[in-house]
Amino acid sequence: MKNVKLNPLERNCDIAVIGLGCYYPGAKSPLELWENILARRQQFRRMPDVRLPNSEYFDPDPSVLNKTYQNKAAVIEGYEFDWMGKRIPKQTYESTDIVHWLALDTALQAIADTGFDKDSIPKEKTGVILGNTLTGEFTRSNQMLLRWPYVRKVLKASAAQKGLTHVLGELEGAMEAYYKSVFAPVTEDTLAGGLANTVAGRICNYLDLHGGGYIVDGACSSSLLAVVTAANYLESGQMDMVIAGGVDISLDTFELIGFAKTRALTPDEMRVYDKGGKGFLPGEGCGMVILKRLEDAIKDNNQIYAVIKGWGISSDGKGGITAPSATGQSRALIRAHEKAGIDSNNLDFIEGHGTGTTVGDKVELEGITIALNHKDKVSPRSCGVTSLKSIVGHTKAAAGIGAFIKTVMAVNRRVLPPTAGLKDLNDIFEEKAQSVYPILHGQVRDSESTLLAGVSAMGFGGINSHVVMQSGTLRSPKLQPALAESKLM
Repeated sequence: MKNVKLNPLERNCDIAVIGLGCYYPGAKSPLELWENILARRQQFRRMPDVRLPNSEYFDPDPSVLNKTYQNKAAVIEGYEFDWMGKRIPKQTYESTDIVHWLALDTALQAIADTGFDKDSIPKEKTGVILGNTLTGEFTRSNQMLLRWPYVRKVLKASAAQKGLTHVLGELEGAMEAYYKSVFAPVTEDTLAGGLANTVAGRICNYLDLHGGGYIVDGACSSSLLAVVTAANYLESGQMDMVIAGGVDISLDTFELIGFAKTRALTPDEMRVYDKGGKGFLPGEGCGMVILKRLEDAIKDNNQIYAVIKGWGISSDGKGGITAPSATGQSRALIRAHEKAGIDSNNLDFIEGHGTGTTVGDKVELEGITIALNHKDKVSPRSCGVTSLKSIVGHTKAAAGIGAFIKTVMAVNRRVLPPTAGLKDLNDIFEEKAQSVYPILHGQVRDSESTLLAGVSAMGFGGINSHVVMQSGTLRSPKLQPALAESKLM
């Protein structure tokens, strides 16, 4: 009888995390991010006027049209892309949204972390799966260039109404020159440089990768969905290595005023899992991880930060486009835990979605509890919850990968990471979420122990995702902060 090979699609496959890269507010690397997490160092500050002019777009009254009542955010400052060093044509650089370049830089950082470089990285079955939603604010602002004809019509109509047509010619010429001076001209690079769907392709192009590359758009769940998608490709054997992650640089009037009108932004401070939580503060960032099948990573002697044991997604169904569902979210957790073959009660902690909204936090914590207790047994209060958003705000399409990287570092270092800004526990912990507790100060476990953790991300439209991982090999010296961990002991 011939030997029958198992179809890769029929087997569960552990996935190794072998490289990390990130750029978040106050953190240009995973180590800097890890230090900020342990120190509970929040990155919120007033939005710079060059990003959102305070006098033009801010009003504390939420009812004022076309204004936002919140002018704080966690923003990346000082980022510059070395287009000359990477031999990118100047015209291409100027015609392309900054998310392309930040994603490329962060991907290269993650690749370097594995020991590969541009030339040595495997080409044939390496892919790029990234989360993004609206490209970046550069693209939306640059679209104003092509709106000049409409602006000119408004100018002419206004001049005619006010009897100023005699000065229109001179004024129109001067105004057009000023108006267009801040925008790069439209070239053959502009369309590709302004689209979200080419960000992953940009990385494939630069590195000459042949495994496939595209964008996943699941709103605030996008980048964790990218990890799930990458894991599926690796498990099926269609890819051998994947650069997975997400990027979001979209803190312009379109998003900020839009969030303000839905009352999603907090009017004061951001309080995740807190009784006083009223919404979130926005943030931006980029994170990338390098993934391989665990068996291949061991064979190739790669460093292994953590091991992905299972993953799952779900939808809230008819629960609503913006209204979250506890049972809908619990399905993603249950599916991930079942795929991982674990007892949910063995989880040390869950890195939650944790937006700080009044409804969102309660629904999420209730959903976690449903997942922990779904086999008709009451789970003890043994699973901690925490959220990266408590220090960098809601980074939307880059939120899931930031949470994932935080969890990778936590299980690798055997640390239960703290939550920042939490003062007065949400009532849900004593009501429907009695199986979980908020991690307030962080805990350091024995170096020989193995941590098991979950990470969640949820998005508009009711799309939920969850990934389960455990500690990999020994604690990585690359993630060893000088003093931060010792202060938790």
